[in-house]
Amino acid sequence: MTTRVLAVLTLLLLTVGGSLPAWANTCPVEIQRAEALIQKAERGTLPPAARALLDEARKLVGEARTSHAGARGPADHAAAIRKAKTAQALAEEAAALAGL
Repeated sequence: MTTRVLAVLTLLLLTVGGSLPAWANTCPVEIQRAEALIQKAERGTLPPAARALLDEARKLVGEARTSHAGARGPADHAAAIRKAKTAQALAEEAAALAGL
Protein backbone atom coordinates (compact mmCIF):
# COMPACT_ATOMS: atom_id res chain seq x y z
CA MET A 1 0.00 0.00 0.00
CA THR A 2 2.74 2.46 0.96
CA THR A 3 4.68 1.66 -2.19
CA ARG A 4 1.64 2.36 -4.35
CA VAL A 5 0.97 5.69 -2.65
CA LEU A 6 4.62 6.65 -3.04
CA ALA A 7 4.57 5.66 -6.71
CA VAL A 8 1.41 7.69 -7.36
CA LEU A 9 2.80 10.73 -5.55
CA THR A 10 6.07 10.49 -7.46
CA LEU A 11 4.23 10.25 -10.77
CA LEU A 12 2.04 13.21 -9.83
CA LEU A 13 5.05 15.28 -8.83
CA LEU A 14 6.85 14.49 -12.08
CA THR A 15 3.76 15.30 -14.13
CA VAL A 16 3.05 18.62 -12.46
CA GLY A 17 6.67 19.63 -11.97
CA GLY A 18 7.56 18.77 -15.55
CA SER A 19 4.79 20.90 -17.00
CA LEU A 20 5.53 24.13 -15.12
CA PRO A 21 8.45 25.27 -17.31
CA ALA A 22 6.24 24.79 -20.37
CA TRP A 23 4.10 27.76 -19.25
CA ALA A 24 6.93 30.13 -20.12
CA ASN A 25 7.00 28.76 -23.65
CA THR A 26 3.24 29.03 -24.07
CA CYS A 27 3.08 32.82 -23.66
CA PRO A 28 4.84 33.69 -26.94
CA VAL A 29 2.72 31.19 -28.85
CA GLU A 30 -0.52 32.68 -27.52
CA ILE A 31 0.75 36.22 -28.18
CA GLN A 32 1.66 35.33 -31.78
CA ARG A 33 -1.75 33.74 -32.29
CA ALA A 34 -3.44 36.92 -31.03
CA GLU A 35 -1.34 39.04 -33.40
CA ALA A 36 -2.23 36.77 -36.33
CA LEU A 37 -5.94 37.04 -35.52
CA ILE A 38 -5.65 40.82 -35.29
CA GLN A 39 -4.00 40.91 -38.72
CA LYS A 40 -6.75 38.67 -40.11
CA ALA A 41 -9.45 40.98 -38.78
CA GLU A 42 -7.69 44.02 -40.27
CA ARG A 43 -8.07 42.53 -43.77
CA GLY A 44 -11.80 43.15 -43.73
CA THR A 45 -13.82 46.34 -43.82
CA LEU A 46 -14.07 47.25 -40.17
CA PRO A 47 -17.10 48.93 -38.67
CA PRO A 48 -16.41 51.28 -35.72
CA ALA A 49 -17.29 48.59 -33.17
CA ALA A 50 -14.72 46.23 -34.68
CA ARG A 51 -12.04 48.94 -34.64
CA ALA A 52 -12.64 49.48 -30.94
CA LEU A 53 -12.31 45.74 -30.32
CA LEU A 54 -9.03 45.61 -32.24
CA ASP A 55 -7.67 48.59 -30.32
CA GLU A 56 -8.42 46.78 -27.07
CA ALA A 57 -6.90 43.56 -28.44
CA ARG A 58 -3.69 45.38 -29.41
CA LYS A 59 -3.51 46.91 -25.93
CA LEU A 60 -3.90 43.47 -24.33
CA VAL A 61 -1.20 41.99 -26.56
CA GLY A 62 1.18 44.71 -25.37
CA GLU A 63 0.25 43.97 -21.76
CA ALA A 64 0.75 40.24 -22.37
CA ARG A 65 4.23 40.89 -23.76
CA THR A 66 5.08 43.01 -20.73
CA SER A 67 3.72 40.40 -18.32
CA HIS A 68 5.69 37.64 -20.02
CA ALA A 69 8.93 39.63 -20.16
CA GLY A 70 8.76 40.52 -16.47
CA ALA A 71 7.38 37.18 -15.27
CA ARG A 72 8.76 35.95 -11.98
CA GLY A 73 6.63 32.85 -11.64
CA PRO A 74 3.70 30.82 -12.92
CA ALA A 75 1.14 33.43 -11.87
CA ASP A 76 2.77 36.06 -14.08
CA HIS A 77 2.88 33.67 -17.04
CA ALA A 78 -0.75 32.77 -16.43
CA ALA A 79 -1.65 36.48 -16.51
CA ALA A 80 0.20 36.87 -19.83
CA ILE A 81 -1.64 33.89 -21.29
CA ARG A 82 -5.00 35.20 -20.05
CA LYS A 83 -4.37 38.59 -21.66
CA ALA A 84 -3.27 37.00 -24.94
CA LYS A 85 -6.31 34.71 -25.07
CA THR A 86 -8.62 37.64 -24.30
CA ALA A 87 -6.99 39.52 -27.17
CA GLN A 88 -7.60 36.50 -29.40
CA ALA A 89 -11.29 36.50 -28.50
CA LEU A 90 -11.60 40.22 -29.20
CA ALA A 91 -9.85 39.84 -32.56
CA GLU A 92 -12.12 36.94 -33.52
CA GLU A 93 -15.16 39.02 -32.62
CA ALA A 94 -13.84 41.93 -34.70
CA ALA A 95 -13.29 39.56 -37.63
CA ALA A 96 -16.87 38.34 -37.32
CA LEU A 97 -18.13 41.93 -37.34
CA ALA A 98 -16.02 42.58 -40.44
CA GLY A 99 -17.62 39.60 -42.16
CA LEU A 100 -14.55 37.39 -42.24
